[in-house]
Amino acid sequence: GILHEDLRLLLETSMPAKKKKALLGVADAKIGAAILEELGYQCQTGGVVAEIMRGIRLHFHALVKGLTAQSASKAQLGLGHSYSRAKVKFNVNRVDNMIIQSISLLDQLDKDINTFSMRVREWYGYHFPELIKIVSENYTYCRLAKFIGNRKELSEESLEGLEEIVMDSAKAQAILEASRSSMGMDISPLDLINIESFSSRVISLSEYRKGLQEYLRSKMSQVAPSLSALIGEVVGARLISHAGSLTNLAKYPASTVQILGAEKALFRALKTRGNTPKYGLIFHSTFIGRAAAKNKGRISRYLANKCTIASRIDCFSEVPTSVFGDKLREQVEERLAFYETGEPPRKNLEVMKEAVVEASEVVAEVKRKQEKKEKKKKKREKEKKREKERMEAVAAEENSVLEAEENNIEPKKKKKKKQQQQELEAESEQEVEAASEPEENGLEEEVLPKKKRKLMVEADQEEEKKKKKKKKKEKARDSEED
Repeated sequence: GILHEDLRLLLETSMPAKKKKALLGVADAKIGAAILEELGYQCQTGGVVAEIMRGIRLHFHALVKGLTAQSASKAQLGLGHSYSRAKVKFNVNRVDNMIIQSISLLDQLDKDINTFSMRVREWYGYHFPELIKIVSENYTYCRLAKFIGNRKELSEESLEGLEEIVMDSAKAQAILEASRSSMGMDISPLDLINIESFSSRVISLSEYRKGLQEYLRSKMSQVAPSLSALIGEVVGARLISHAGSLTNLAKYPASTVQILGAEKALFRALKTRGNTPKYGLIFHSTFIGRAAAKNKGRISRYLANKCTIASRIDCFSEVPTSVFGDKLREQVEERLAFYETGEPPRKNLEVMKEAVVEASEVVAEVKRKQEKKEKKKKKREKEKKREKERMEAVAAEENSVLEAEENNIEPKKKKKKKQQQQELEAESEQEVEAASEPEENGLEEEVLPKKKRKLMVEADQEEEKKKKKKKKKEKARDSEED
């Protein structure tokens, strides 16, 4: 672990060669001391050892049997990737790339919905121009254009539907009256179908935009909860996307965050030696809009300072919480009140102490919940393993029973076959004896097998039984006649 930390310092920092050599020497000395403690071997470090190690690394595939240069390079690459993954602590839930994509898509959707809704206004305005003055919102206008269709078919029965869309009974009544005395031109059913289909597309796009905004809020609460609590989800996401990532935003100083998004104005002011801009993307937050004109620059500087603190907390904290963001927001509110009324705000040290206490409590609760979830998962996994083991045991028992039955059936079959063979041999011997021994009258008896003899005896017995039954019946009849 000590060696990894020193190597990280060597890789990440741009320091002179002498300092790097000194750090390498310290790392080698630490490794040597650790080997001496654990294994008891004396280690030597120096320039010759470094050259020998470099040579071994260079010709390692030639020194080890069965190792090629390609496989060695692959192993080195895999080791580097695993080391970097362990250092970065990659978490799927805290990926800021999704925020960058979603905020850029949100901006693009705003532009597209605006242009498409203006197209619907112009297209449907030929038929019903009075509707543009009554309804100003694009989404409701598109819904009304789809609902109304032909204005001549609009009646008092459709007043309830208009009220549901507009959410105002007076506006719905005004739309109905305007449709009766409209100056618009007549329109064919085919044109109306096209207008309705296009307006439905615009409605679906605006509904998708609402869903995307909810997704952005949930993602920002996972990735940067303090920043979103301080400045809002949309402005925070714009700052992250403009910086490139949350780590880049955390590395920026407060002066850069203040004018982030106003680069053109900054370079123009530097060229012309004019006044530099006071704010960039931060201007869209509510604090600057609420401040007075003379205090806008001061509050933007203060807000940028708090934004850098919030972004660094979000970037480097293991368990993200919105406690620090709420406290920073309270500080900005107090500073606004101070500019307006002169009431002194609290000190930053006091606020941060309170935030640390609250954050520790929240983190403890989150860790408890995570531990409970992990325990539940482990229990489920154990239950699944037990069920699998039971199923395997039952299957093994069934297989063993089937195998035993098969083993028991086979010798029985063999025994039956042996008995049949013995019976056939005995019958053949009896036939030979009967053929060799003549009768007393000098005539040979018909040679019959045992089975046929049994059948003959059984047939005779059955005939005798039948005769007895007939005699009994005849006796019964005679008695009845008497």
